[in-house]
Parts: sequence; C-alpha cells; structure tokens
Amino acid sequence: MHVYPIAVAAVWGTGAGLVLPRAVHRLAVGEEQPWRTESPEGLMYPAGVAGWLGPVRSAEWAAGRWYALFTAAVCAALAGRLGARPEVAVWLLLVPAAVLLARVDLTVLRLPDVLTLPAAVGTAVLLGVAALAPGRAGSWPRALLGGLALGLLYLVLHLVNPGGMGFGDVKLAPTAGLVLGWYGWDTLVAGTFTAFVLGAVTGLALLTARRADRGTPLPFGPFMLAGALAGVLLLP
Repeated sequence: MHVYPIAVAAVWGTGAGLVLPRAVHRLAVGEEQPWRTESPEGLMYPAGVAGWLGPVRSAEWAAGRWYALFTAAVCAALAGRLGARPEVAVWLLLVPAAVLLARVDLTVLRLPDVLTLPAAVGTAVLLGVAALAPGRAGSWPRALLGGLALGLLYLVLHLVNPGGMGFGDVKLAPTAGLVLGWYGWDTLVAGTFTAFVLGAVTGLALLTARRADRGTPLPFGPFMLAGALAGVLLLP
C-alpha cells in the first residue's frame, strides 16, 4: 500500500473539491448562455482566478464537503492503485476538472468548451512531460493515438445520431482516450465499453422506474469519465 502518495492525493482532492461548488454554479447554465457572474445572493464575483476559486456562500450551494469527500476518494483510489508513478500527477490534476464536468453535465446536459478543450490539450502536454520521467507505466505516442481514435469514434456516433450523442461528448472523448490509451489498447477498449454499459444500464433502470422515456436525454459525460476511471483502476 502506497501510504504517502495516498495521503497526499487525499489532501489534494479535499482541497480541490472544496472549491468546486462555485465553478459548478457559474458553469451550469443553458446552451449558448454565458457563465454566471453573480452568486446565488446576487453578489458579483471578483475578476480573475478569485472569481472561480472559493465556496459559494449559500446554504443552497453548501455542497463543498460532498465534493471534497468524493474528489478525495477518487484521488486516493488512483494513488493507491498506481503509487507514485509520474502520470498520477496528471490524473490528480484531471480529477477536479472531471468532477466539475460530470456535475455540470448532470445539471444542464452540456459539457462546456471552456473545460473540455483545455482538458484535452493539457492532458496531452502533461503526459508528454510524464513520458520523460522515470517510472512511467505508459506510452505517450499511444496515448495520443488513443485520444485521436476515441475522438473519431465519438464523432462518427454524433454524425450518425446527433440526438443520441452530443458534440460535447465528442470534445470530451480525446481526454478519455488519452488517459486510457496511455496504458494500452486493451485498457482503451475496456474503459470505453464500460462507459457504454454504464450508460445503457442507467437508461434501462430509468425506463423501468418510469423516470424517463425513450426520448429523455441522458448526460453521457459522467459515464465516459467513470469508464476512464474504471479502466485505470482495473488495470491488469
């Protein structure tokens, strides 16, 4: 058991999770709407980084502790599974962004470009740095190919059925492909398959419980991210 990396990862996840509610509140808006500039109390957020980092001071949005617990658990699980490998630092930076994306998608059925596109570019660049460090367990060229392959797959699915696969999912796919492709093609296939299984099972459960019908849109971003996480945690 990698006690020290787990502790560091949990502390990082806790701190990152505590500042997520404000970002969720600001980004959980409808399509083509600008992100919110006011808090739930009607106060203007300050400019720059200070406008994004920090708790939303409202009982309605006092969810920081739950974000912190979840984010800390995911970070600790990754560190416990992988130890102090250099790519773990990349995953730990991705976790808060992934939780933010999942929450926004669950709330308003969209994955903002301000998160998806930087996540893909940042992951590719940081994995390139990790590839230069000793102790790595993956391949940067394969990660790039994995990101490209998964992006193309989701693009085809979007073109075939735009109503069933949103373009935000297409933009998120390269990030998931980079993460999974880093460890191998088997991991890429397993993580992608897991995402579709989770989505199908959830959709079937909602239909059975009559909480949705065949026309009800289902956010797929959380399943993509969960599949990527499962692919990493269940490495052979």
